[in-house]
Amino acid sequence: MFSGFMINAWEAATIVAVVAGIVGFFTVLRGSAFAAHALPNGAFAGAAGASLLGVNVIVGLGVFALLGALTIAGLGRRARHDVATALAIVMMLGLGSLFLSMTTEYAPQIYSLLFGEVLGVSTGELLPTAVIGALCVAVIFVLYRPLMLSSVMPDAAEARGVKVKQMDLAFLIVIALATAAAVPVVGSLLIFSLLIGPPAAARSFTDKPLHAMGLSVAVALATVWTAIALSYLSNLPIGFFVGTISACSYAAGRGWMAWRRARTSSSGSAVVTNLVQT
Repeated sequence: MFSGFMINAWEAATIVAVVAGIVGFFTVLRGSAFAAHALPNGAFAGAAGASLLGVNVIVGLGVFALLGALTIAGLGRRARHDVATALAIVMMLGLGSLFLSMTTEYAPQIYSLLFGEVLGVSTGELLPTAVIGALCVAVIFVLYRPLMLSSVMPDAAEARGVKVKQMDLAFLIVIALATAAAVPVVGSLLIFSLLIGPPAAARSFTDKPLHAMGLSVAVALATVWTAIALSYLSNLPIGFFVGTISACSYAAGRGWMAWRRARTSSSGSAVVTNLVQT
């Protein structure tokens, strides 16, 4: 489990989990789940086009993910953000369908881009994944304060001179870059689960941003590590375990939040009862 090609799998999955945990925290905080779903699917179209042309798929992923981010940001200034996102994903999926109809030669590679092939990550793919991931994390921490303010209180952010539209574009580009790094590992259909599940679970356990971000990374790491181990032992698709564990982590977070609210409510009722009796 820890020798040969598996080392690449552990390293790539770790990089993707850290990036997804950090970027996903702001994805959930900003309500950008639809965009986080749209951009990986659009990036898949770019990867299919790159495979058709014989170009490195990461190049196709990056180009189409960035084009998708720019399209969503541009259309979002003139229409509702969800409508702009829907139009972007429809356009990119249409192109992806065109590319797929033109070839069947790269079917296994295209399948792996949809559902991930972490056990097939080569040594040459690790460096681009690490560089893109480091860039995403660096941008998040450089823009942390204005990004946080524009996420929580956009009106107050504008009053303080933060350019909210530019923050939207910058964050969409970060999602696009994270997508380019993650799709070859977990697939365009499953990166969404890592960007949403662990961060949403973390926000259920704590209200402190930095604590939630750290917990999000921890849950994402636990998710991918457990998924790799279970996939290796059972010979079942890793995507099944990633999606299932992410969903279970969110369910656990919601359960914890409900229990905490019930406990707080019962404690408050007990205090009121004691005050009335005295």
